Amino acid sequence: MNAEIIAVGSEMLTPDKVDTNSLYLTQELNTLGIEVVAKCIIGDDRARLTEAIRAAWRNSELVILTGGLGPTEDDVTRDAVAAAFGLSMTASPAAWDAILNRFQKFGRTPTDNNRRQTLILDGAERLPNPNGTAPGQWFVRDGRVLALLPGPPRELKPMVITEIIPRLIVLLPPQVIRTRWYRVALMGESDLDHLIAPIYTRYTNPATTILAAAGDIDIHLRARSETAEEAEALLAAVGDPIRALIGDRIYSENGDSLEQVIGKLLRAKSQSVAVAESLTGGMLGQQITSVSGASDYFKGGFLTYTDEMKHQLLGVPKETLETHTAVSEETARAMAQGARDRTGADYALSVTGFADGDQAGNVFIGLATGDSVHARKLKLSGDRIRVRALTVLNALDWLRRTL
Repeated sequence: MNAEIIAVGSEMLTPDKVDTNSLYLTQELNTLGIEVVAKCIIGDDRARLTEAIRAAWRNSELVILTGGLGPTEDDVTRDAVAAAFGLSMTASPAAWDAILNRFQKFGRTPTDNNRRQTLILDGAERLPNPNGTAPGQWFVRDGRVLALLPGPPRELKPMVITEIIPRLIVLLPPQVIRTRWYRVALMGESDLDHLIAPIYTRYTNPATTILAAAGDIDIHLRARSETAEEAEALLAAVGDPIRALIGDRIYSENGDSLEQVIGKLLRAKSQSVAVAESLTGGMLGQQITSVSGASDYFKGGFLTYTDEMKHQLLGVPKETLETHTAVSEETARAMAQGARDRTGADYALSVTGFADGDQAGNVFIGLATGDSVHARKLKLSGDRIRVRALTVLNALDWLRRTL
C-alpha cells in the first residue's frame, strides 16, 4: 500500500507555520510497511483541494487529509471530498452529542456553525475525537482508503493510534520497511554520487535517496519486503558496498549529528574540548553545545575577533600577529594552544579566516592535543554564511577523526 498525505490550511503556506503532522504520519505509516509517496499542502480553496483529492485517489491506495474540519466557512475539507466523489453528507446525531458534551465540560455552549462538524460523508465511518470537536472520517471504496483527520496535533495523534492504525492493520498484507542511514562529511554531492551510483542504480528495492547540504550529505536506503530478515538482506546488498567505498567519511549510521558523535566519543573517553573562535563568531561553540549534556565535555570557548583579544585572552604573541597576521597557520596554532592551556581541556579547536572580501574562504583551523598542536589551511567557496558553516564542519570533523 502506498499513501499520499494532503495537509489542508492556508496558514501552512506562510513562513510561520510548519506541517509537522505529515512527518508524524509518515513515521507511523512506515512502521506498518506503508510507503508515503507524496505529500502536499493545499490552502483553503475548495476547487484546488477537490482536484488534489481526485489526483491522489487515482495514484495511491491510501489518502490521508489533515485539517480543514473546523466549524468555519474556510474549513473546506469535507466539502472538497464530497465534491471529489460526488457524495452527499448527513449530520451525525452522535457527533452533535459529542460536541455538546465537550462544550458543557468547559461551561460553554456551541454555536450553530459547530453543526458543520457533524456532517459525515455518505458511506463514511465517523471517527470519535475525545480531544476536540471535529470527528475524523474513514471512507473505503474499491479497495482504497481515504481518511479525514483533524489538524491540531493533540487531536490527530491520539486518533491515529486508536482509530487509524488498527483499521489499517486489518487491510495490510505482511510487509515491513527497513532503513539504513549514512551521514557523510566533507564530500561533494556529485563526487559521492559518482562513487556509489554504480551500486545503488542496480536496485529499485532498496530505494536510495541522497540529501545534500553544505559539506554534509545523508544517504537513505529503504527496503520493503514481507519479512524483516528479507528487508535487512536487501539493505546489506546495497549498503555494505557503499559503506566500504565511503569509509571513514561516514560519521554516523543512526542519524546522529556530527556534534552528537563527537560528544559520545569525548564522554566515552572522559575527555574534554574547548574552542577559540574568530571567523565563526561563536558558531563552533554553539554547535558543540547544541547537544544536551554537553557540559560533561565542553570546557568553554573564547570569542576573539580582534588581535588585541587574541593576545589578551589566548596569549597569542604580538610578534606572531604582526609578522604572520591574524589569519595564518601560526596564529591558528597559538589560538588552539592558548585555549587548551587556559581551560585544561584535552583538546582545543581554533578557527580564523576571511568570510568576505578578496580573501574570502581563506581559513585556518588549529587543533591542540596533549602532545602536539597542528593547523590546516582551507580554501572554501561560497558566501559568508557558507564559508562559516563549512569552517565549523571542517573543524568538527577533524576533531572526530582525531578522537
